[in-house]
Amino acid sequence: MKTISKYLTVSVIGLALLSTISCKKALEEKPYSFYSPEYFYNNESDAKAAINGVYAALYTWEMYQQPFWNMTILDDDHVSGADWYLGTTGAGNPQSYWGVDGPWVGCYTIISRANSVLENVVNITDIDSDVKKRILGEAYFLRGWAYFQLVQLYGGVPIHLKTISVQNPETNIPRATVKATYDLVISDFKSAEANLFPAGHAKAGEVGRVNQGVAKAFLAKTYLTIGSGAATGNVTVRGGTDNGFYTYTKNVVAGLEGVDSKAYFLLARDKAAELLVPGGPYALTANWKDLWSIAGRNNKEHMWELQSLSGTSFINEIGNYFSARSTFGQGAVFMTNNHYKDYDETDTRVLDGITHNYTTLQGTNIFYPSWQSAKYKTVNGITYNNTGSTTAERAYTIKYSVTEPTVVKSDAFVPLLRYAEVYLMYAEAENEVNGATTLAYNALNEVRLRAYIKTGTPAVPVAEAYAPTAMTSEQFRSYVLAERAREFNLEGIRRFDLMRWGVYLQVMNKIGTGQNNISKLRSTKNLLYPIPLGELNSNTALKGINNPGW
Repeated sequence: MKTISKYLTVSVIGLALLSTISCKKALEEKPYSFYSPEYFYNNESDAKAAINGVYAALYTWEMYQQPFWNMTILDDDHVSGADWYLGTTGAGNPQSYWGVDGPWVGCYTIISRANSVLENVVNITDIDSDVKKRILGEAYFLRGWAYFQLVQLYGGVPIHLKTISVQNPETNIPRATVKATYDLVISDFKSAEANLFPAGHAKAGEVGRVNQGVAKAFLAKTYLTIGSGAATGNVTVRGGTDNGFYTYTKNVVAGLEGVDSKAYFLLARDKAAELLVPGGPYALTANWKDLWSIAGRNNKEHMWELQSLSGTSFINEIGNYFSARSTFGQGAVFMTNNHYKDYDETDTRVLDGITHNYTTLQGTNIFYPSWQSAKYKTVNGITYNNTGSTTAERAYTIKYSVTEPTVVKSDAFVPLLRYAEVYLMYAEAENEVNGATTLAYNALNEVRLRAYIKTGTPAVPVAEAYAPTAMTSEQFRSYVLAERAREFNLEGIRRFDLMRWGVYLQVMNKIGTGQNNISKLRSTKNLLYPIPLGELNSNTALKGINNPGW
């Protein structure tokens, strides 16, 4: 089993990042070695290859080839799927999943490679000064992003700010506190913000790279995560076996006790506000469905997407598991029926965002859902069937569309940050600072209005598009949480939302056994993932102590 000393040791740089300009050439660049930094870091070309290697760690079998999205998407209240696939992480049994150590290993690989870039690129003289600044900003961001994932998934973790080398051989590093880990994340995102260029700037870099706006958004997201984790109060969530509305007293996230939550909500609101500028580089896509088309990739709403290209190393399996038509015959992951019913019937996120009619690879025509047969049983003269069984009652998303649906590993793009989230972060934070103000409502409704069919001349949103008026602060908090679930379904956000608001255990256990007999029962050990045994055995500073329950 890998240990931290192995994946923090400087490793081989990966391939170049996918670019829309001459992408085939970029993807075929040869990998470079990091093993002798004094011979490698000589010029701008070396610096670019090095930062590409940090991005390349996102494409490994520890990260987005499968394990990272498996462990962050499947474990929430709105996900169901085939029992053969969700029986591990999707049922609260991550140690039974072959990729259980993936997020830990993958994030520390990113950290190691970013550290090497930060240590060495700063000394390169044969490089454009703006490119040098951008590359350092990217390294700060990616290191901060990795620690942001680690602290949410594992709690406080060992912090490494230097590569492990002859000059720095120490691998026995104790765990930092949760707060100290978040402080590092904030510091790295701030450094990234200061060094990166805005989207659209000539020196901002190719499509798929992070830029200043992405750093600002993740800084706001970090503040929001701390603020909500430290807050007290109640949250109402729709769920349980009867899909009713239940109010829970939230728990303060361990490690954030005593933190001034309102101060962090204020920071989150103000940082998000910096991005909500009319005429800026980002904008919501007018037609929600267009976000998920092949043509909609890398548009102004997709602030950061994991790029993919069939026939290269830049591929993943997420399209095969999440799409209605897959090499399994049908995909293995889908939205629950209860969550489907949380959308209004005129909401395009279920009208267009769910696959209502499809044909399996075996030639079976299926429609969803059974209770809307008048709409979907017969379409364009073709008759579809739905027996109400577990093989038919599946709400498949369109979000991971691919160019080749008949292959296992394909070119699904993975959304890592959307502009819609900036609006909802602002709405949530403003409410926690000042209550459900007009500013909070305006930000919330920007996202909701886009999701509804518009009719008439000029186009007018249907009545259901507007959030209920005159909500209390607690009601607005719960409504934003629900709106985030509707907007970002199956994008890997819901689990983190339930965790940071301290209601994960209550919400999951209220369900018990969910759709398709997938267990949603959870215990306190499920609040954090287990630290890999190899790490516990090799890092003596951890004293063999794993996260509670593991």
